[in-house]
Amino acid sequence: MSLIVIVDDRITNRNIFAKLATSIEEGVAVRSFGDPLEAIEWLKDNTPDLVVTDYKMPNIDGAEFVRRFRQLPECADVPTVVITVYEERSHRINALEAGATDFLQSPVDHHEFLTRARNLLQLRKQQLVIKSRATELERELMDSERFRKEVLRDSRERLAQVIDTVPALISATDKDGRCVFLNAFTANFYGVDAAQASGKTAAEIFGSNFGPQSAGLDRVVFENGKGLPSYEEEIVDRAGNRHVFLTTKSPLRDRAGKVINVLTTSLNITERKQAEEHLHHLAHHDPLTGLPNRTYFHDSVRRQIARTRRGDKQFALLLLDLDRFEGVNDVLGHHQGDQLLKAVSQRLCNAVRETDIVARLGGDEFAILQTEIGRTDDAVTLAEKVIKALEQPFELEGQEINTTASIGITVHPTDGVDVDALLKNADLAMYQAKAEGRNAWRVFASDMHTIAREAIVLESDLRQALAKKQFLLNYQPQIDLRSGRIIGAEALLRWRRPGSGLVRPAEFLPLAEENGLIVPINEWVLIEACEQAKRWTKDHPDFRIAVNLSPVQFRKQDIRAHVLDALEKTGLDPRSLELELTESILMQNPESAANDVRFLQEKGITFSIDDFGVGYSSLSYVKNLPVDRLKIDQGFIRNVNTDPNDAAIVRAIINLGHSLNLKIMAEGVETAEQLAFVRNEGCDEVQGFYFSPPVPAEDFAFLFNQQNLLARTA
Repeated sequence: MSLIVIVDDRITNRNIFAKLATSIEEGVAVRSFGDPLEAIEWLKDNTPDLVVTDYKMPNIDGAEFVRRFRQLPECADVPTVVITVYEERSHRINALEAGATDFLQSPVDHHEFLTRARNLLQLRKQQLVIKSRATELERELMDSERFRKEVLRDSRERLAQVIDTVPALISATDKDGRCVFLNAFTANFYGVDAAQASGKTAAEIFGSNFGPQSAGLDRVVFENGKGLPSYEEEIVDRAGNRHVFLTTKSPLRDRAGKVINVLTTSLNITERKQAEEHLHHLAHHDPLTGLPNRTYFHDSVRRQIARTRRGDKQFALLLLDLDRFEGVNDVLGHHQGDQLLKAVSQRLCNAVRETDIVARLGGDEFAILQTEIGRTDDAVTLAEKVIKALEQPFELEGQEINTTASIGITVHPTDGVDVDALLKNADLAMYQAKAEGRNAWRVFASDMHTIAREAIVLESDLRQALAKKQFLLNYQPQIDLRSGRIIGAEALLRWRRPGSGLVRPAEFLPLAEENGLIVPINEWVLIEACEQAKRWTKDHPDFRIAVNLSPVQFRKQDIRAHVLDALEKTGLDPRSLELELTESILMQNPESAANDVRFLQEKGITFSIDDFGVGYSSLSYVKNLPVDRLKIDQGFIRNVNTDPNDAAIVRAIINLGHSLNLKIMAEGVETAEQLAFVRNEGCDEVQGFYFSPPVPAEDFAFLFNQQNLLARTA
């Protein structure tokens, strides 16, 4: 049975460490003390196998407690671990000089505590076995007169045999620092002859680097007459390999009690240290990317805060989130998503200095600790460098993947004095970057708290809007330029938010796409638009309704089943429905999108590409997708009469579409001059405020009765 003593003035810590200690192995007994002086009194009559003590305690600190404990009988070699929340180097030095075996920084990782405690107990058992063997033989030597003569020689041989069987470095020196004996394991380790080693100095046997150090510690034992607590040291073998040993130095006395030799015992703990380092790495690093994880990053920031307090330097935190990463997983699969995360982590590491720390906090969220900046502009420069690095396409397993990132920046101490505040404010800044279009950085500002609260309220209201029937559709007429008559309408969503009036889609749809609400919202839009179109087609059989599709719908839904279900529920003829696609839909998975379009086209549904011309890859989409109509982005129409470049683009789109047998619609026509231009260039259809803004269904019905007014376009 092993006995562990825990000394800590805080009952919570005592309970935690006691519970952990009892789980180390079967049969472990734990005794806890809140008062270190009380513990000393109890330890005078009891010898533990391991002592765990806090550094900061009433009456005496941890270093003084260890010093007094080491003075107790049978306690010189007991492993002792000191725990403290303070990072000052002096605390560690004081504890170690007092005789502490190990030192842990609070908060203590439970896995690390269990590993260290378990190994120290194992080493304690080995020490006791060696000590027991040596004591037994020493007792035989001292209690029997027979060993004064030839039996003494035999006993020494027996002792040497026992010592030679132990897989440890065991040697003894006299007061002059010369070797008295060393075991076979030591001789083999250093590549020396054990018989010839007698009488040589430590430097001659162990080398000029390690020898003088060992000899110096031997002199301390001779001078004090006390053994040294176990300590870790790195020793190089004859092949040049480095090992970690746990070393103990103990005095050997003659019958008069005089110290005549110093016994050095070193146990190889290299594998244990490697295991500890591996466990520490696993506990503090992300298994996918190998980057530091959230725990490691938080600890690093805390240490940086402590260092910054002692000077006038600043540091920055950059919180980074990949834009629309969920779409990569949904479309390409999690394997490709993981490969992208690893590639992103490599580019981030290449973008920072050696002193900076890149961490993966989870999912597609990364963080950078930028140490010792002179001003906020230094963090901005790094953010711009990261954004530029990520804008370059990723080539993964023969497939090109594009991604961008939104970055939030905070600076210590201006934007926060602790880890939580800095990360929280960086998150607000990152959210602002996403809200303003993504692929950007934002530095935290105090008004972002207000913006964040407004966003939270907006999301809450948005989640209730559908259930409370606060959404409605407006309809903007689409005009055939040859006949001047209404041939269709685009269904446009509006939100009648209590206290805010009508809210335009641009103000809430990006949020709906982020939180997934866009799926049920667009389901409602499609059914509502189809139901209305069904009523209008009774009197206008050639009428079509245009409905926008969201990229999220393509990722989250079976778009084929969704559309066909809406048509079945409403009874609308598929030929009366047109679905508008955006470039973002086409970019994510062109092949899958093309298959969905062809399937639904076979059912009679028509398709258009919305905002055509603004995307750098629009031509490739036209080539590969069987669409029916191109809608020229209103940004080109707006300046078509004043900007020759816009005029040329509009003219080119019209010619391109006609050459591919596609209908061309101009969006955003607001003036007679714009109308005249697109009509003269051969545009087929128009839509815009020149004819009508988006209006409720009841007002749109009135427009059907005013066809003669619209016929002025003919």
